[in-house]
Amino acid sequence: MPTRDLDYRCDDVNLRGYLAWNDNAAGPRPGVLVFHEGLGLGEFAMERVRRLADLGYIALAADMFGDRRQASNLQQVATLVGGLRAEPEKLRGRAALAALANLPDVDTSRLAAIGFCFGGSVVLELAREGADLKVVVSFHGVLATKMPAQPGRVKASVLVLTGAEDPLAPPDQVTAFENEMREGHVRDWQVISYGNTLHGFTNPAADGSMMRTALYNEQADRRSWAAMRGLFDEVLT
Repeated sequence: MPTRDLDYRCDDVNLRGYLAWNDNAAGPRPGVLVFHEGLGLGEFAMERVRRLADLGYIALAADMFGDRRQASNLQQVATLVGGLRAEPEKLRGRAALAALANLPDVDTSRLAAIGFCFGGSVVLELAREGADLKVVVSFHGVLATKMPAQPGRVKASVLVLTGAEDPLAPPDQVTAFENEMREGHVRDWQVISYGNTLHGFTNPAADGSMMRTALYNEQADRRSWAAMRGLFDEVLT
């Protein structure tokens, strides 16, 4: 499977994404953005990009921090993520949507975005902005925002996949998000909550060592990926 780095820019920041596609797929096909966790663009997001390419999509992992910067501890995560969350416009500007749409063979009428943890928040911000996306899927993302969806602005189908025991998306935040979707007159949205499941449930490297409440859950990982694929099959193909 072909893969390569893809550099793009936002203001004066160089961003280094990771692209994968399937040479066996012919003609225009859907493009999918993948947004990394708070640690930065690493092997986990890249593996998901390759998995999507295996399914026939052109997939691009965005680099939200610049120069593929990596965090090594929670303090660095807080600094990198906090700076972008405080400025939603900057966060949305680094999202690589134009870089994906400009690639050969990408069908710009069938674009999607998925994100994990911090990346799950990013895809929801894109949806709230009214980005030209058919689908956004948030895996264990924070659901709160400084810029709630305005009535009629969200174009995408929205799928939120969350752990019922995730302290970063507690029940009151889930309820507030659901109310935001209703008040924003979002046409197609759903929330799936996985019982006995903590934060970071899709990443096998999440073993609780860096963050006690981030723990891989094979069942929730498998079911959430299947839920995403089902929605993609319905909306993108």
